[in-house]
Amino acid sequence: MSVLEQARQQMIVMNTATHTMHQVGAPKLASTASATAATTGSTGGSTGGGTAGGTTVNVPPPNPGTAQSIAYNMMSSFGFDPKTQFGCLDNIYTRESGWRYNAENASGAYGIPQALPGSKMASAGADWQTNPATQIKWGLGYIKSIYGTPCNAWSFWQAHGYY
Repeated sequence: MSVLEQARQQMIVMNTATHTMHQVGAPKLASTASATAATTGSTGGSTGGGTAGGTTVNVPPPNPGTAQSIAYNMMSSFGFDPKTQFGCLDNIYTRESGWRYNAENASGAYGIPQALPGSKMASAGADWQTNPATQIKWGLGYIKSIYGTPCNAWSFWQAHGYY
């Protein structure tokens, strides 16, 4: 019975969220050298990656077994050079979801790429709610179709606070 009540409450919240259009702000992150470099356009010693002033910055591969590693290894299948594009993708997903596959916000955005609605990711796999690889696959396809590259999406994110 409690499961049904929780599902009912979630449906009420989701229904309310679909009828309101409030922009949800980006989470505040602790200041780090890479985050500072990424937002200020400086490359001095940064490992944040991405582009700064039109110059690409190489980043090392992330730790194996992480969602970041899945994305890094998947990028080339979408035509992205992970050494120059991963930093931009990392900047976006760190701010959007903290790389959490189960991240949700009140508007209904879900997962690592914060797809809105989250069910859009079903086009990449039936396990979209629980599988980081499925979410990343969908997210990379979205970025490629809308922005061309993760660094273009990051530039848009910096200007608008979303992508």
